[in-house]
Amino acid sequence: MSELRLDQVSRWYGNVVAVNGISMTIGPGVTGLLGPNGAGKSTLIHLMGGFLAPSSGTVALDGVRIWANQHVYRHIGLVPERETAYEFLTGWQFVECMAKLHKLTDPAAATRRALALVEMEYAKDRQIGTYSKGMKQRVKMAAALVHDPPVLLLDEPFNGMDPRQRLQLMDLIRRMAAEGRTILFSSHILEEVERLAGHIEVVVAGRHAASGDFRAIRRLMTDRPHVFAVRSADDRRLAAAIIADGSARSVQLTEGGLRVEAVDFRRFTWLLPRVARDADVRLWEVSPADESLESVFSYLVAP
Repeated sequence: MSELRLDQVSRWYGNVVAVNGISMTIGPGVTGLLGPNGAGKSTLIHLMGGFLAPSSGTVALDGVRIWANQHVYRHIGLVPERETAYEFLTGWQFVECMAKLHKLTDPAAATRRALALVEMEYAKDRQIGTYSKGMKQRVKMAAALVHDPPVLLLDEPFNGMDPRQRLQLMDLIRRMAAEGRTILFSSHILEEVERLAGHIEVVVAGRHAASGDFRAIRRLMTDRPHVFAVRSADDRRLAAAIIADGSARSVQLTEGGLRVEAVDFRRFTWLLPRVARDADVRLWEVSPADESLESVFSYLVAP
């Protein structure tokens, strides 16, 4: 059972702060690292994997600092988001190269086992340059698993995978977590995290936004105020009816219609057609105005 611990970790590049004072603990099981693109997820994973030195703070595995510690590296498997393999290599050659770099006693057996885990034996003799994006993701996973590490760091591992490949990888991650491994995977897609991780860490703009049980944080996301853009046959009359009904927190009349802020998403979408019908106003358009992940995360970190 391994534990990753970050204590007030920051990483900056000149005047650009990529990670700012983050503290978190990643234990056995599956933890999701959730955040919009550019939030600092990849930087955090590279700090945990020992590929980046923290500008301040410490990153440790089971109490041992990771940076510049070759012994610790043997306990970590990393799947980076970027393509990392030479495309003229075959899948077998790439994974076997990782096995030899780790100085495994039987590189061929370890390579065979790792490729079988990700169901890539059938393409092991093809050059990686001929692989699809999903196949490249799976062979990177095999390379990360070849030395059987207790800790796995996966940066957007489902990118480019078709539905069948995604299900296979999710099943593999669940099985490895059940064995007691510590697995962290990053994603900007809420549904991916929901299907795999019971615990999540949320980062926004390099800062730690939330931590804990997925369901509790998901409720925060669901219960936040929702903004709708509404167009109708008579916006003024509809605005008055919505205000009188009390089904929204605020209503603003704009050039394009109404901007309505509702606290309860389901209740508002159920009530609005009834309010419009009772006011004898025809609805032309109702659309969410703030459903991006960025807006969700901004709500989580709002003062």
